[in-house]
Amino acid sequence: MASAGRRAFHKLAAVSRRAASPALWKGNALSLGATRARASGAGSFRLLSTSPPAPASYEYIISEKKGKVGVIKLNRYKALNALCDGLMDELQCALGEFEKDPHVGAIVITGSDRAFAAGADIKEMQNKTFQSCYQSGFLGSWDCISHTKKPTIAAVNGFALGGGCEVAMMCDIIYAGEKASFGQPEITLGVIPGAGGTQRLIRAVGKSKAMEMVLTGERMSAQEAEKAGLVSKVYPVDQVVDKAIELGEKIAAHSKLVVAMAKEAVNGANELSLQRGLQLEKCLFHSCFATQDQKEGMTAFVEKRKANFTDN
Repeated sequence: MASAGRRAFHKLAAVSRRAASPALWKGNALSLGATRARASGAGSFRLLSTSPPAPASYEYIISEKKGKVGVIKLNRYKALNALCDGLMDELQCALGEFEKDPHVGAIVITGSDRAFAAGADIKEMQNKTFQSCYQSGFLGSWDCISHTKKPTIAAVNGFALGGGCEVAMMCDIIYAGEKASFGQPEITLGVIPGAGGTQRLIRAVGKSKAMEMVLTGERMSAQEAEKAGLVSKVYPVDQVVDKAIELGEKIAAHSKLVVAMAKEAVNGANELSLQRGLQLEKCLFHSCFATQDQKEGMTAFVEKRKANFTDN
């Protein structure tokens, strides 16, 4: 990107969503996986860019590449993929690795056929106090998904309840299996959603439906979620992950630089007034003309050939 375009891009194109971290539901148990203060210094949280090197193998997730798509599978099958500290640490690490990989253009996050992410034992957070939650920033470091520049796709089968629903909503796109269910049942345990459930759900399905789900803990089927706008598409259970990977491949075929700009502009609509959002969009649109990929894309169109983007 030319220096003038780079300066304009960094100065004006800095709007991104922030998401809190997930709280999970399993039968009668909500897992708000305890967030440890990841200190790089005294009390400072570790950012995605300073994640530790990826281990040779993970304990709670499976991370692999499918073509140009990074795939992260939550892998606590017996616990219905409860989002414990270790799992979230590994998820953060895997996301960081895919962010740095120049060959990866999109990331799919999925679980098992039984559960995208349900919950673990409530004893994990049962004895927490306000002081400990506030001082440790409980759930505050689970922003790694919403801060990822590359597009993220949730491929949801089974339960996506409490934190599982919140994790799915942190992703840019949700594909659901036909037997998936979504919900925020925290109210039945004497707490409220703490990882974005009250904020993202209303933006997806509107105030009335979001209020009903949060105040009653009732679930929403995959078909209802698609109708309400929470989910993009619904597929048979055995196809949803493959369809999500296909979508990731389609996205990855475009300029990664421009895809990141487009993602930032769309996310800005959730954060800004219409006028400010239009200003952000215009700035990012103008910034495209400082890239080599804009020249290549338009030249290829005129010459009636496929564009060869270089992410510059």
